Amino acid sequence: MARPDLFAPSRLRRAGLAIAALAAWGTAQAAAQPARGTPAGPPPVWGETKEAPAKAVKVPNFWNIERRLERPDAARLPKELRFVTTDDYPPFNFINSDGVLSGFNVDLARAICAELAVTCVIQTAAFDQITDAVGESRADAAIAGVVATPAARATLDFTERYLGTPARFVGKSQDTLDAATPETIASKKVAVVSRTAHEAYLRSFFNEAAIRPYSDLAAAQEALKSGAVDLLFADGITLALWLNGADSANCCRFIGGPFTESRFFGDGFSVAVKEGNDTLRHAVDFALQRIWEKGVYTDLYLRWFPIGFY
Repeated sequence: MARPDLFAPSRLRRAGLAIAALAAWGTAQAAAQPARGTPAGPPPVWGETKEAPAKAVKVPNFWNIERRLERPDAARLPKELRFVTTDDYPPFNFINSDGVLSGFNVDLARAICAELAVTCVIQTAAFDQITDAVGESRADAAIAGVVATPAARATLDFTERYLGTPARFVGKSQDTLDAATPETIASKKVAVVSRTAHEAYLRSFFNEAAIRPYSDLAAAQEALKSGAVDLLFADGITLALWLNGADSANCCRFIGGPFTESRFFGDGFSVAVKEGNDTLRHAVDFALQRIWEKGVYTDLYLRWFPIGFY
């Protein structure tokens, strides 16, 4: 896989997360299948495991409820809100086993439409066509992990973020370490993917640890499972999917964190609209805050991320 940008999320970093998510999604789904001849029971929640009850998951909050956003004027909103996303980025947006577009982003888009009382249309496109689809008014908004780079801001405006991309430490399940500070990590061997923002962060703030770079995440994960290292530091979303899948063999758990410095790990996910469409941007921000206040966001987060990454 091509090397990702050192300090900011990029299409390469996004592609790596998608590949890891696809692998974790597949193994989690396989593990959820009943043995031949046994009752199937109700369909499982995506990637659900007994080791990660919903009550143990910390749900992030990106909204200040004391900041009351003005309800948008319904007369100024479109009757039909056209979202564009991709279909290859589980568990955010993907085609499920029934051939239906599914995922956290898809459900969140529908919740936004419901809050604004508009008809929801969700269409798909290749990731490199998402920006043009909104900029050329073939879609009203993108909910597909488009990063708010200077180039993107030339044609798009962005809502407040609705999800972050934190980094996390993972250690063995039996490890008694709880906090992840420079002091507690100093005596540990820490695996990380080489020449990434995560390695740069470790060398900036945890430089007393024995940092062990690996060529890819799979190698770093195997090093942790085998005991060659004490900890692994990587993208929290990818690690959550791994922990929830069969490949981890229930070996490990999150320790400390999350680490959210945007200079290293980006600003997170936002909804993108056409540049200058302040009416829609403010309306989506209002809807997102209301979705949080009503508990809808929490329900969606727990559904799609049974092992949370915060």
